[in-house]
Amino acid sequence: MASFWRDTTTLVTGGAGFLGSAIVERLAALDCGDIVVPRSTDHDLRNGDVATEYFASVKPDVVIHLAARVGGIGANQARPAELYLDNLLLGTSVIEAARLAEVAKTVVVGTICSYPKFTPVPFREESLWTGFPEETNAPYGIAKLAQLVHLQANRDQYGQRGVYLMPTNLYGPGDKFHPDVSHVIPALIKKCVEARNAGAESISVWGSGSASREFLYVDDAARGVVAAAEHYDGPEPVNLGANDEIAIKALVELIANLVGFSGHIEWDSTRPDGQPRRCVDASRAHEAFGFTAETSFVDGLRRTIDWYEANPAQAESALI
Repeated sequence: MASFWRDTTTLVTGGAGFLGSAIVERLAALDCGDIVVPRSTDHDLRNGDVATEYFASVKPDVVIHLAARVGGIGANQARPAELYLDNLLLGTSVIEAARLAEVAKTVVVGTICSYPKFTPVPFREESLWTGFPEETNAPYGIAKLAQLVHLQANRDQYGQRGVYLMPTNLYGPGDKFHPDVSHVIPALIKKCVEARNAGAESISVWGSGSASREFLYVDDAARGVVAAAEHYDGPEPVNLGANDEIAIKALVELIANLVGFSGHIEWDSTRPDGQPRRCVDASRAHEAFGFTAETSFVDGLRRTIDWYEANPAQAESALI
């Protein structure tokens, strides 16, 4: 793998973020030539002119597009229009800037939030267009899915080489723990740690606990994205997953046990569960570029909990 990356200039949008940091670290270990990470404070890539000018100056060989506005169910409900527009503009501008700069390979990371609300489990890529996404995820999911259409259209008309990946729910050290933007695992870890430290008798968790999710450790996801950049060149989207589904009720109990919180768990059924089930079929990734998740879920959770307890201020500070 190292020989592929040695003489490349690789531009990673969102490279300072959760998944981006893991990808940049992996690229550095592979002796990647130059790794360029634009910061939103310096370059507003939602603006097509800014993106085009920036890409022309950097002249990247590979672009990995990760930059996104994201959040959990709460953020999706509070700011659906912002999440839709920002992600749509980001993806559109980056893909077009890469085309105009004649980038050799563009990798766009999408989301499984784009899948229909009632997708047969495990999710197969062929199911993407069979229905409407779960309502709280729809604006974000559709904005990201538009980037797949854009890549395929540009491939057909201009010959642009671009691939589209859909990781399942990510977790791991470096995740976002601020309640405004956190997803389910960091939110639950924070809640259980604070309850344990306060000696609380109970915690309240959104939903009924009946929904299920699949989680992919961030370093595994980074390995999958880098492998796809090197080895995959097809027009079809590709899932990245761990082939391991868990009910939210079981997840809460597991995290509480690992954290050492022994109190009562109360379920707030007035709050939404989100999509009923999520688990992807990752066989296309294995067949196309040899990807298989390697980190066990319990080990990944322990590492995430340990990182949060060692770095609470950092974990809760960034509103990305």
